[in-house]
Amino acid sequence: MTGAVIERSAPSARAEPGQHRKSTSGRRRGRLQRIGSGPWIRLVSPLVILALWQILSSRGVIPESKLAPPTQVWAAAQELWADGSLQDALAVSLQRVGIGLALGVTVAVLLGLLVGFFRVADLAIDPPLQMLRTVPFLGLIPLFVVWFGIGEEPKILMVALGVLFPLYLNLVSGIKGVDPKLIEAGRAVGLGRLGLARTVIIPGSMPEALTGFRLSLGVAWLSLIVAEQINADAGLGYLVMNARTYFRNDIIVLGLVIYALLGLISDTIVRGLESRLLRWRVVR
Repeated sequence: MTGAVIERSAPSARAEPGQHRKSTSGRRRGRLQRIGSGPWIRLVSPLVILALWQILSSRGVIPESKLAPPTQVWAAAQELWADGSLQDALAVSLQRVGIGLALGVTVAVLLGLLVGFFRVADLAIDPPLQMLRTVPFLGLIPLFVVWFGIGEEPKILMVALGVLFPLYLNLVSGIKGVDPKLIEAGRAVGLGRLGLARTVIIPGSMPEALTGFRLSLGVAWLSLIVAEQINADAGLGYLVMNARTYFRNDIIVLGLVIYALLGLISDTIVRGLESRLLRWRVVR
C-alpha cells in the first residue's frame, strides 16, 4: 500500500519543475508585454530614423539643399518659436482640425447609424456617399472657393469631408458585421430593437468604428495640408508656403515634421482610447 501511494505521488512531484519554468516564463512574458505596450516604446523607431537622418546629412549623403538636417530644422523651430510665429501657426491649425474633426465625426456617426440600421437609408444615402468619396480633394478646391470663399469655411469643410468617409465606412461595416448569433441571443433574452442596438450591435461594431476614427484622424491632417493651400494667411500650411517663397528648406521640413508628430500624437491618443473601451480584446 505504501509503495503504491509513493508511485502515484511521484509524477506530481516530477511535474513541479516544469510548472515552475512555465510560471517563470509567463511572468517574463508579462513583463515584456508591459514594457512593449508602454506609450514611449513607440518613439524608438522615429528616434532611430531621426538619428539616421542626421548621420546621413552630416556625411553629405543627403545634401542640405535637398533636405535640411535635423540640426537646421531645430534651429528654425527655435527661431520661429522666439518670434511667436510657430505658436500662432499651431493654434490656428489645431483650431481648424478640431472644428473640422468634430463636424466630420458628428456627420459620419449619424449617417453611419442610419445606413447601418435602416435599409431605406442604405439605399438612399450610401450610393451618393460612395460616389463623393472617389472625388479627389484637389478637384473640390475650386468649387469650395466658389461656394464658400477663401476664409475659414472651405478649410474646415475640407477637413470635415476627409474625416467623414473612413469613419462612416468602418462604422457601417462594423454594424453590418456583428455576429448574427449574438443578435439571436439578445432576442432570446427579450431584447427589443433598441436594446439590441445599445447592448449588442453598437458595442460589437466599436472595434471597427475606432479603427475608422484612427484613419479619420490621419486623413484630417492630410486634408489640413491641402486646405491650408487655399489662400491661407495663417497656420502651418501658410508657414510652409511662405518658406517656399524664400527657399527656406529648413522651415518647410519643420512644417512637415510637425504635421507628422501631430499625427503620431493623435494616433497614440486613440490607441489609448481603444485599450480602455475594448478591454475585452487584446489591442496590439
